[in-house]
Amino acid sequence: MAHPGWGDALFVRDVFPESRLIQHAEFYYHPAGSDVGFDPEFPAAADSAFRLRVKNTTQMMSMEQADMLFAPTEWQKSRLPELLQARSQVVHDGIDTTLVQPNPAARITLARAGITLSAGDEVITYVARNLEPYRGFHIFMRALPHVLKLRPKARVLIVGGDAVSYGSKPADGRTWRQTLMDEVGAMLDPGRVHFLGRLPYAGYLQVLQVSSVHAYLTYPFVLSWSLLEAMAAGCMVVGSRTAPVEEVITDGENGWLTDFFDHRALAGMLSRALEQRGDLNDIRDAARKTIVDRFDLRGICLPRQLELLQPLVR
Repeated sequence: MAHPGWGDALFVRDVFPESRLIQHAEFYYHPAGSDVGFDPEFPAAADSAFRLRVKNTTQMMSMEQADMLFAPTEWQKSRLPELLQARSQVVHDGIDTTLVQPNPAARITLARAGITLSAGDEVITYVARNLEPYRGFHIFMRALPHVLKLRPKARVLIVGGDAVSYGSKPADGRTWRQTLMDEVGAMLDPGRVHFLGRLPYAGYLQVLQVSSVHAYLTYPFVLSWSLLEAMAAGCMVVGSRTAPVEEVITDGENGWLTDFFDHRALAGMLSRALEQRGDLNDIRDAARKTIVDRFDLRGICLPRQLELLQPLVR
């Protein structure tokens, strides 16, 4: 089993001609209709289509040799060329829902601020591996002044690093956090907005478990594990109405959806979720049930992966 994106699988058939080869079809690039060109604030470069075609070359050459492809979601499968979709199966890596689950007794202590937060507090959470536009960080930050004005007791926990996982750095070389703080920082109370950086996994789960409302925004791109983990932890999620999210969240049933670019609408939804948080347990329960029923590691995903592998082994 291999990931085709960086050439790891390119010569497997040549070295092991009798092997069975399964590849992880994570994301096939397109010059339009996915992440590139989605955000008008950051228009695609004139040569982006050329660069993406070259990035896809290694994937196509690798996946053409595969006996089977595993795509984590239906939308990610739909991004593949049609000639590869026929040999593709949709099966996610899986979420350990026995580990990632609600915990009403969870606490998180912010040593610098000298406070401890629990599930009874008004806590807005946002998580990304790195804080960047691909995961809607700019939209989330622009929503915060409005939310904090509407909810004077709310606190914001932001988890993520300052590097770049996807897309590009700001043109001036700063981090996206610096850029957005220069834009809206003067309107934020530093005693209520807490940047936690990257956390150990246990600490990250505690953030999700004390969350009153969790914001998840993304370009049409690879669906984050953090969304599925937030849902498994019973978070009330406000997500972007983009294709990867819509595959998992049905608006009003297991979360709320809002336009990716409308930071005022996002602010309104986050505020409403805080105001109504005692009445949203059905949505929280439905969010967790979605992950248990469709993405559970031991009950769903791993058995399905093994089921698909067995005929190849025989």
